[in-house]
Formats: sequence, structure tokens, C-alpha cells
Amino acid sequence: MPQNADKAFYERANAHINLANSQLKEAEIGKVSASMMYATARFNTTLTASGYQSGAEMAAQRQKLIDYFVREYRLALEEHVDEYIKNFEPYMKLARQGD
Repeated sequence: MPQNADKAFYERANAHINLANSQLKEAEIGKVSASMMYATARFNTTLTASGYQSGAEMAAQRQKLIDYFVREYRLALEEHVDEYIKNFEPYMKLARQGD
């Protein structure tokens, strides 16, 4: 979990997950996942750009920005992959019950 998470952190995250899950009725899981990652990149780029006065100023920080978001995503992904490895049987049992 991020260090600066507020009380509504998981509620917001779950809202995004619930939206993605609802899209599985209409699209394959890989397409939903790709759309979610694309949207996250687009949102984060727009949010980041709003903190700069020019494209040149943002360009000077380009690699630093990319490194930050990749590092944060990697930390979250590693946390969840490790959690699923540790709890694979009970988590997948619950997932299969939802089918």
C-alpha cells in the first residue's frame, strides 16, 4: 500500500477494478487489462503535465517522470503477485466460485 494513502484509497482502487470487471461481459480480459493500463498512463501523464508551464519544462523531466511511474507500478505489481503466490489456493478458490 502506498505510504500516503488516505482512508478512501481502497474505495477508489476498488471502483476502478469493479469497472474493469464489468467490462469483462463485453470484452476479453487482455483487452480490458490493456485499456486499463492505457487509461492509467494517460491519466498520469495529464495529471503530471498540469504541473508544468511548458512542454520543454516537462521534456527536461521526461525520464525522471517515466522512471517514477514505472517504479511505482512495479512495486504495486510485485506486492500483488507475491500476495497471490502466497495465497494462491484460497484466492483462486474464491475466484472460481464467482464463475
